[in-house]
Amino acid sequence: MTGLRSSEAPPGIRLTEAELLALRDEGVAPNRHRPATRKPGAVPARMEGAGMDLREIRAYVAGDDPRRIDPAATARTGHPHIRSLHEDRDDTTLLIADFRAPMLWGTGTALRSVRGAYHLARAGWQAVLRGGSVAALTVTGDGLAELPGAAGDQHMAGIAKLLALQHDRALNDGASGNPGRPPLAEALARAARLAPAGGRVLLATAPGEWRDAEAALSRLARRRTVTIALMLDEIECTPPRGVLAVSDGRASRLARLALPDLAGECARLRAIGTRPAEVQP
Repeated sequence: MTGLRSSEAPPGIRLTEAELLALRDEGVAPNRHRPATRKPGAVPARMEGAGMDLREIRAYVAGDDPRRIDPAATARTGHPHIRSLHEDRDDTTLLIADFRAPMLWGTGTALRSVRGAYHLARAGWQAVLRGGSVAALTVTGDGLAELPGAAGDQHMAGIAKLLALQHDRALNDGASGNPGRPPLAEALARAARLAPAGGRVLLATAPGEWRDAEAALSRLARRRTVTIALMLDEIECTPPRGVLAVSDGRASRLARLALPDLAGECARLRAIGTRPAEVQP
């Protein structure tokens, strides 16, 4: 953390809306299908249900819904056949940006928090380009800020603005000596209301910063796909050789840096039902 206010911060420390908007061009819109519902973020799933797309026509078996009997196939074969349809579901992605003090740090070209926002924005644009709905939630020393889910480029631009604004506030809080650190569990309780069952949740945070919210993460993952993006710093991926002097301004000591072993942390995240992802610079 530099102590600079956001307006004085150079690239890599300050996060701008324009940078996040530019990430849209990295995605390529896939072929879109219009689902039966007009609800934003509804997309056809690859599962049997009550949508409008034909999945298959197959022989009737006991227990099938007789309302799905296909007259043409039944007449042609002389045996009852039913129509199986794809189900329309909600494709909602919730982006959670951890802008607390441990994320406002970095030794490379950008802070963890800036790289985390890039990672989230890329996922958001990918969701928008496939016709999905995107919501956002930020966690700073000053509290929480959110934007409910919706579809479209304009809404994703609003999320980019929210991320940049809240990151500025986090930097300013740190520069003023008030780097609060609210518990992540509070944000995850809010996340359960923003991400519907069956949706996706992507949290960008630092290694170890989720541990005080393990129970909340486990609850969130019961009916959602939850990915934890562990934002690694450059010095954690390629630590310098030799012995270094480390100081906190009051005391100092000699230390040798080593590559972090995240195997145990990732195993624990999988055990509670989430998907860990190590994100390198």
